[in-house]
Amino acid sequence: MYNEEAALPALVARLRPALDGTGVSYEVVAVDDGSADRTAELLEEIRLGWSELRIVKLRRNSGHQAALTAGLHSSVGDYVASIDADLQDPPEKIPEMLDLARKDNLDIVYGVRNDRSTDSGFKRWTAGAYYWLMRRMVGKRVPSQAGDFRLLSREAVEALKSLPDQQQVYRLLVPWLGFPSGQVTYFREERVAGETKYPLSKMIRLAIDSITNFSASPLRIATWLGVASFFGCFAMLAATVGIYLGGHTVPGWTSLFVAMLFLGGIQLICVGLLGEYIGRIYTAVQKRPTFFIGYDSAKVARPRGAEQDERVDVGV
Repeated sequence: MYNEEAALPALVARLRPALDGTGVSYEVVAVDDGSADRTAELLEEIRLGWSELRIVKLRRNSGHQAALTAGLHSSVGDYVASIDADLQDPPEKIPEMLDLARKDNLDIVYGVRNDRSTDSGFKRWTAGAYYWLMRRMVGKRVPSQAGDFRLLSREAVEALKSLPDQQQVYRLLVPWLGFPSGQVTYFREERVAGETKYPLSKMIRLAIDSITNFSASPLRIATWLGVASFFGCFAMLAATVGIYLGGHTVPGWTSLFVAMLFLGGIQLICVGLLGEYIGRIYTAVQKRPTFFIGYDSAKVARPRGAEQDERVDVGV
C-alpha cells in the first residue's frame, strides 16, 4: 500500500471479518511502500487491536511489484493471498479462493474480473489491449482480466522467490510457473477512497516491463521492419531509375524527404528497443535489491521445524 490512510479503515472493516470467518490461523502482512501520509501511523494503531496484523515498512517507495515481492518474502503461511488496499478487489473472495485451492488441490487461484463497468472506458480499453498483447507474446497461460489479486500455495511462493528476476511482473511470472490453477470471478468495485496509484505513465511502464521481461518478439519485429524497409527502398530506387530511363525528370525532394523521415523513425524505434533490453541486462548484472525493509513489526520469528496448524497469509 502507498498513501492509503483514507482507505485503511474500510479495508480493515471488510478484511478482518472475511479472514476470521475462514476458521484457520492467519497473518496479515501489510507492506507500507514508503508512504508519505499517515498510513504507517494508522497501521500501528490498528495493530494494537489486531494481533494478526504484521507491518512491513519499506525504506523508500519501491513500486507496486517490489512491494508484492517484499510481502511474499515476509510471508510464512501455507497459503498466501495478495490484495491491494483500495478495495477494488473484494476481500470476501479470499475464503472462496482458499476453499477452491484445498478442494481441487490447486497451487494458484486467480481473481478474475468479470465486470469492469466501474472503470473508465479508456481504462477498460487499455487493459483489454494489455491482456491481448500478453497472451500473444507470452502464451495463453496468462488469464484474461486477472490482476494481482490471487492466492498462492507455499510451493508456488517458494518457486517465485527462487527466480532471479530483478524486475518482477507477477501477472506474467505466476502463470509462467505452470502450476495447477483455478479462477474465482468477481465484480471490480470502485476505489473506496484516495487516488489511483496507476496513472497512464505507470500503465505504459508496466506494459513495457511485461514485454521486455518475457519476450524477444520486439527484437524480431525490429528485424522484420529493417527487412521491409530494405525492400521498400529497393522498390523506390527501381521506380526512380525507371522514371529516369523513361526520359522524365525525377520529381523534387518531397518523396526523398519522406523516405528519410520514415527510415530515421524506424531506426530510432529499433535503437530504443535495443536500449530497453540492454537496460534490463545492466540491471540484472548489478543485482541490486528491488527493496529494503526498514521496519518489521514481527519481533519473534517462528521456530523452524515446529509443529504448526495450516496457516494463511494475506499481503496488503
